[in-house]
Amino acid sequence: QVQLVESGGGLVQAGGSLRLSCTASGDIFSAYAMGWFRQAPGKEREFVATISRSGASTSIADSVKGRFTISRDNAKSTVYLQMSSLKPEDTAIYSCGASYGSYSDTARFNFWGQGTQVTVSS
Repeated sequence: QVQLVESGGGLVQAGGSLRLSCTASGDIFSAYAMGWFRQAPGKEREFVATISRSGASTSIADSVKGRFTISRDNAKSTVYLQMSSLKPEDTAIYSCGASYGSYSDTARFNFWGQGTQVTVSS
């Protein structure tokens, strides 16, 4: 099965940008829909963005639409989350997920990385 490792988190001021990366190993990357999810302290994990196997289709949460972009490079087995105009409420642990199902069916994401912390200061 696939193993996922995230990187790129950190501390940034409000209005700033970060790019998260998630590199996969152990299986055929292009067989998986990929996504980013986040969990803030005291809250449930929530969907941020997902992308289809080919990268042709994406789904973005309303809370980040226009500010975040998801992309993937199947040759590098990597999915990215470009985050801009960051807000303090974006502070969370961001986790990469993978699914054999459709990118639009977030309930079927069942392979997870360890997560990377993103902190946005005001």
